[in-house]
Amino acid sequence: MLAAGWVMPSVWGVKNQASVSANDQIRVGLIGCRSMGWADLTDIMRQPEVRCVALCDIDQKILADRTAELTKQTGKKPDGYDDYRKMLERKDMDAVIIGTPDHWHCLQLVDACAAGKDVYVEKPIANSIAECDLMVAAARRYNRVVQVGQQQRSGAHWHDMKRYLESGQLGKIAKVEVWANFNYAAILDRVPDGPVPEGVDFERWLGPAPSRSFNEKRFHGLWRMFWDYGGGLLTDWGVHLLDMALWGMNVTGMPRRVMGVGGNYAYPQNYAETFDTLTVLYEFDDFILQWSNVAGTETGPYGRCYGVAFKGTNGTLVINRESWEVYPEKDRMEGFKKDSDTADHQKHTANFVTALKQRDTQLACPIDNGALCAKYAHLGNISARVGSALTFDDRLKTFHNPEADKLIQPTYRAPWTFPKL
Repeated sequence: MLAAGWVMPSVWGVKNQASVSANDQIRVGLIGCRSMGWADLTDIMRQPEVRCVALCDIDQKILADRTAELTKQTGKKPDGYDDYRKMLERKDMDAVIIGTPDHWHCLQLVDACAAGKDVYVEKPIANSIAECDLMVAAARRYNRVVQVGQQQRSGAHWHDMKRYLESGQLGKIAKVEVWANFNYAAILDRVPDGPVPEGVDFERWLGPAPSRSFNEKRFHGLWRMFWDYGGGLLTDWGVHLLDMALWGMNVTGMPRRVMGVGGNYAYPQNYAETFDTLTVLYEFDDFILQWSNVAGTETGPYGRCYGVAFKGTNGTLVINRESWEVYPEKDRMEGFKKDSDTADHQKHTANFVTALKQRDTQLACPIDNGALCAKYAHLGNISARVGSALTFDDRLKTFHNPEADKLIQPTYRAPWTFPKL
């Protein structure tokens, strides 16, 4: 049995060595087969040189169903695993896709990089600030290609947004608003704890998270609403939308100050631990960024349940995945609306495959950017959880607030250990 927090011998991940040549078949494995991991694999395999050689999941039914589906589609049966570390021992695998719950991302990415595998990791890259920083360090140490699944970075109309903002036509941008309201984030039909479903290795699912009894409302998909595994709408949708806000405003570092206020105000009976109602203010030298969500609702500003709005002195640019438009200030500019016609996710996964073959290809969302956006989401949640405005020192890795500092790095449950490089 492999040790928890195990790191492979460095000979497996020789620095500055490409995993594949430009003409080779690319062999990938998937860890976490149920939802976005499967979507990622499906789009990555649209590239003709990609072959899936292995699937890994702790739910044997999901693993069997995905294996059968992939075998039918390709005529080649992938090998199945319930322990990702065994899968990483394969020398015939070039890259892995990580589609597991957020609390697993750090261990799996660090181990994959140490094994010499390139990685496509779902967002948010990790469930804590310390894990984000460690993952960036691992990708650099082992010189791995790591793409983060923040696919707006590959969308044409988001690039149109960026160019328009840089044109200066909006005037001085004083405030950026980001919001996401979705019903799934409020868990109102609670059920009692129950037996672990047949074929599910729940201990392995928990992994480094605290020991806890099984509840179907804390499992597939809904785990996002519990602090040990996720961070609610702010880490789920927030990293996508905050990414666009930070990119639009050319932000690459931490804010001056963050203030979050949240609670289960919309639905006091909400079973979720994360906040159904949350507002976070990020303060910068010359503008304010605001996040807001009310889980259990699906309306929002400008008739959109989610989006980003750049408020300038001449007008306001509003955008989400469906379209973007400009609302003018009276007599200062003309307004317009443009619909999206792009397949962001397919372009994003294609960019990853190109980078596997051509190591100098610029990634659309490298791990540094994924870490930045995830850390912003964690800053907001931490501020709301401790009930205090905070300033994060990214060099010293401290809030200078004892309660907030406790939330920077999780305590891994034995026998798992926080990775060390």
